[in-house]
Order: sequence, then structure tokens, then C-alpha cells
Amino acid sequence: MNEKRGRVPNILIVGGGYVGMYTALGLRRRLRRGQAQVTVVDPRSYMTYQPFLPEASAGALEPRHVVVPLRRVLRGCRVITGRVTSIAHEAKTVRIEPEEGASYELSYDILVVALGSIARTLPIPGLADVGIGFKQVEEAIALRNHVLDRLDIAASTTDEAARRRALTFVFVGGGFAGAEALGELENLTQYAVRKYYPEISQRDLRWVLVDAADRILPEVGDEMGVYTVEELSKRGIEVRLKTFLESCVDGHVVLSKGKPFDADTIVWTAGVKANPVLADSDLPLDERGRVSCAATMRVVGHDDAWAAGDNAAVPDLTAADPGEVCAPNAQHAVRQAKLLAKNIVAALNGQQPKEYRHKYVGSVASLGLYRGVAHVYGVKVKGFPAWFMHRTYHMSKMPTFNRKMRVLVDWTMAWFFRREVVSLGRMRVPREEFRRAATPKT
Repeated sequence: MNEKRGRVPNILIVGGGYVGMYTALGLRRRLRRGQAQVTVVDPRSYMTYQPFLPEASAGALEPRHVVVPLRRVLRGCRVITGRVTSIAHEAKTVRIEPEEGASYELSYDILVVALGSIARTLPIPGLADVGIGFKQVEEAIALRNHVLDRLDIAASTTDEAARRRALTFVFVGGGFAGAEALGELENLTQYAVRKYYPEISQRDLRWVLVDAADRILPEVGDEMGVYTVEELSKRGIEVRLKTFLESCVDGHVVLSKGKPFDADTIVWTAGVKANPVLADSDLPLDERGRVSCAATMRVVGHDDAWAAGDNAAVPDLTAADPGEVCAPNAQHAVRQAKLLAKNIVAALNGQQPKEYRHKYVGSVASLGLYRGVAHVYGVKVKGFPAWFMHRTYHMSKMPTFNRKMRVLVDWTMAWFFRREVVSLGRMRVPREEFRRAATPKT
């Protein structure tokens, strides 16, 4: 096929997250010169290391240090900053919508689907208007600024209702993202109030964690989940289990249990779903909208299409149930991507790709500074040791030596200097002051 076209094959990687970046890195290292061209398309010019988003939102890490610039690490690859809106694999084209200008089609020879996932939301009144997501570094920065802005508002207003509303923070979803983000930000606000806001008592802060299940952090097991609820409750955090968010119009929170209340901060971390772009493709999908794959990560029925990560239904060969697929988490995504690069090169060289097989070793979670839970290789750990394990593990998985060192410097500096407690929320409207100055008074 490639000989007829008279050019090297173009390997198109749709998505620049865990799977996209690691697959491109692997291909760049293993492909012979001139064997193939690698193209990566993503709406962002960087990969976000999501496990560090809670620390970035709390100011423990510089936000720029938890992202990896794609153009810097993928030298030799073509990087396109744009959004893929449809995939026509029969014609071997995708439609790309750049930040500016008209959309266009891009052809390829081999496709790698690495679109990842998006927040799984529900049609809850008011959620789209007032809810805050927590999957991207922009959201982590905005949430930090927003939370600190609420402290400034509460310390400066004489309206008691506005004060209570500003100091009420609601997180919906008790998985890793929700529990870790809430733990880090609650820790930040307690520190900020103690050091810089004498007008606010720590008892004035109200943190609410809502989850529809009967436990939180199911990945660390029942015992550690119970410990997490107890730990958060000791810190004055309200944990509402078996509870649903029914409405949050204009910040008026209505839960399935308890009295309604008002809150300026509503963070949605209640799960993820496969990228909806897949629905506008001719690739085979499972019942959850993920690309159906073999254990080699080849798309079922297609020799020239591959997929891995959150948007792929890859069989879990280590599971007791033969019908299970790999869970959508970073542990699988990184390992799948590294094997995926090898498999694509093997296929180009006429060799057989290998099946993905990885037994889940466990999970670690941070609940704020010096607090955490872990369940690894059957061993249950809590408190400071679990927090240290969390940092150590994710430091080892952070891409590139450059970013590892920057994260390590951030942590080291935190031992000697106080946290930065400043909101840059006005960055959202950087021209506001100039506009006022430039507008003639009538």
C-alpha cells in the first residue's frame, strides 16, 4: 500500500494525553529513519499529568510543572494543535478544527485513537452554568483562584448570607479526583485562614463531599475507604454518601438528602466517559462508546487502527472474568502506550504484536499535606507513609527528567518557605482595567 503511494506511511495519533504522548515517544525511538512519519493532534499543545492536578490546585506545585510541552518532547514528530471532530477510517481521513481558521481534512495510513475521556455529566439543572470540572490544568488553576477569591469576598463583605455562600465548597464525586482535590484545597484554606484571614474562623468553612455510592475511593478497598471517610470527618468535612445532586441553579444546592443550601463553589468529579468524537466515526464501539480492541490493542476488524487508554475497551487478560476490560486509569494508559508503540513497529516490520497483560497492583491517594491512603500489593497503608508513597510513585511516573526535577524543586522549596496564598483570578479578564481607563465617561 505504502509503495504504491510512493511515500512513507503517516501514523496519525489522535490525542496528546498519556497514550498519545507515550506512543509517539516510543515510535520516535523505535522507528528507523524514514520508516514512517508520526503526527499528533490535540486541542492543547501539552500533556497534563492529571494525578498532580490536586497539588497544583493547592499551590504545592507550579501548574506549568505538571504539564509536558508536546513540541519539546516530540521532536521529529509533527504536532497539530486542533480538535478532531470526526473520524472516517474507511476513507482514512479525520476532520480537524484548528483554534482559528476553517476546518480541514487530514489523511493517514495508520490510526492511533488516544482521545481519552471527558467528564461524565448528568442533566442536572444549573450544573452546566455553575459547575467546575477537574480534568485539565486550566480547571485546577481556575479552581484555586476561585477558592481564594471566596476567602477574600468572605473577609470583606458585611452580608452574612453572601459570606456563608462564599465559604461553602461542594465536591460531587468521591473518586480519586474528588477526594484528592477536596483534601488538598481544604488543607490550603485552613492554612490561609489561620495565617492571613483573621476575619474568618476555621469553623466558618464548610466543605461537603457528595457521592451516590455507599463508599468513596473504591480503588483502595473497603477498609481504606472507611478510614478516608473518618479522616475527612475529623477535619470537619461533611461526607454525604448515597446522596445525589438534584439541582444547583444559581448555586442553590439541592441534594437528595438534607436541607438545601447555597454555595459559590460546586466541583464536579463524578466519573468520566469516552470522548464523544468516537460516536462520529466508523470504528467499532462497545456499549460504553469505547473503541473495541483486541488484547494487542488493535481495533477489532482493522489491521491499520489501534487504540488504548480511557477511550479503548482492551480485554483484561489478568481478570477472573474473561469479559472484563482494563479500567480507565493512568496505570493502564501509560503501560498500554509503551507496548502499543512496540506493537505498531512490530506490525510495520511484519512481526506479530504482543498482547497487553498487566495485573493491577493497587492504588495510592493523597488527602492533603502528610495525609493519604494506599492499598498496594495487598498491603494497606494510611497517614504519612501513604502520602509519601503517593508522591514517590507519581514522581517516578512523571514524564521527562526535566519535569521530575521541577516537581522535586517545588516540593523542596515548600519545606523552607510558606505557601503562596494569592489569587490571580483577575487573569480571566486581563483587559478590564484598561477598558475602564479607555472608555470615556458619559
